[in-house]
Amino acid sequence: MKNRRTAGKGFFPDLTDGGRIDTILLMVLIMGTLLSSVPLLAAEKITTSQDQKSIAVTIYNENLALIKDSRNVELSENANQLAWREVSALIRPETALLRNQTSQSNFHILEQNFDFDLLTTGKEISVVRTNSATGIESNEMAVVLSTNEGIVLKFNNRIETGVPGRMVFPSVPENLRDKPTLLLLLHSPEAGKHELELSYLTGGLSWRADYVAALNEDDSRLDLNGLVTLTNQSGVTYPQASLQLVAGDVNQIQSEQRISRKMVAMSAEVADATQMKEESLFEYHLYTLQRPTTLAENQTKQVALMSASQIPVNKVFLLQGADYYYSGKYGVLGQKLKTNVLISFDNKGEQLGIPLPKGIVRVYKKDTQGYSQFIGEDQIDHTPKNEKIRLKLGNAFDITADKVQTDFQQIAGSMHQTSIFETAYEIAIRNAKKESIVVQVQEPIPGDWLVVSESIKHKKLSSNAVEWSIPVPAEGEATFTYRVRVKY
Repeated sequence: MKNRRTAGKGFFPDLTDGGRIDTILLMVLIMGTLLSSVPLLAAEKITTSQDQKSIAVTIYNENLALIKDSRNVELSENANQLAWREVSALIRPETALLRNQTSQSNFHILEQNFDFDLLTTGKEISVVRTNSATGIESNEMAVVLSTNEGIVLKFNNRIETGVPGRMVFPSVPENLRDKPTLLLLLHSPEAGKHELELSYLTGGLSWRADYVAALNEDDSRLDLNGLVTLTNQSGVTYPQASLQLVAGDVNQIQSEQRISRKMVAMSAEVADATQMKEESLFEYHLYTLQRPTTLAENQTKQVALMSASQIPVNKVFLLQGADYYYSGKYGVLGQKLKTNVLISFDNKGEQLGIPLPKGIVRVYKKDTQGYSQFIGEDQIDHTPKNEKIRLKLGNAFDITADKVQTDFQQIAGSMHQTSIFETAYEIAIRNAKKESIVVQVQEPIPGDWLVVSESIKHKKLSSNAVEWSIPVPAEGEATFTYRVRVKY
């Protein structure tokens, strides 16, 4: 038998006869070893809302929400390509966090991509138009530039918006994503069904508080009901979601890139009147709906926040001045000036006494026939418990005032020196109502000031604000005067 390791051939076997077979077997063995060391990607796995075990939505004040989407997903051992469909179209992909609730050890993400709307922007389409007179169709090719806030198409020699006609795609792109999809390349330590939780921040979800108040006959008490108005424009539905709302000003870094979506018509739904549970969260307040609710795409929904009745109310008539006329001669400052009408109450008591999120309070009152009439609204900021709430409802029709500057003197000073002015005023308030009232007159006085004389004692509100309470008889008039010395 010949020795196959002959001179000049080194350690390479003879490729004739049996040597050729040995070489092939050796190469197969080597390739098998190499391939076994490289994880092979299985076909893309798809998970949809049908796999959803639970979903939780936490919505913040400034168009921000946290989504926690738990699904049961079948995974292969080692490398997996997972298409997580029906995520928010306004997801912030950099905030996505995937957890394996079944097997946490040696589970990790290798890569992730967000695909949405691949069928439109940048694709070449055919625009089909029909001649209304002849019925003949014509085709023209165009490129889709944008679908935000309306269609924008680039033709051969022009750009058009709001293009009439049918838009036809010549072909369907490979791996078409007709719904928002997060593509995940991940490593799983074992095969089988896993419970995965995907958390991410998104825009397109917002909430605000709306309040409805009903005043009683003599304006001494009111009933207050709070509703939370939810709006979902995130591009996806959240079925039977656990809903939480965060009230407070959470700091966010504003990105230069903004994603704009076309506003669509929204439906309105009022949920069952179940109050929300409130608790503190860091320096904010968290409100939890005590039952699951569905947040449909492009829907506005209202859920009950709170309810309180027979809240004591104080009604105030307010006449506000200005600071410009304390350093110059003006004479008549106003005739038939309007007075503001406000109501105030304390956020305390057995039924109230909870932190109230910012929102609009709309106030109603029944007329003599028992019909509720709208009498005004005002915006309130986040209000802790035990704080006072003050609502400006409008101007009092039956209360007017005349204001006159009766004297002005510059006692000392010049352009380059400290100036001292002494100025006097007369305010006449008329009341056409059948009951007596009290009008609060507030004046913002600049500089260092001193009330030299006054017909009614003042109250100092701050370093540059003073207030007088002026009683005015029914269908009568009250006049008061004051003199102020101001140093600049």
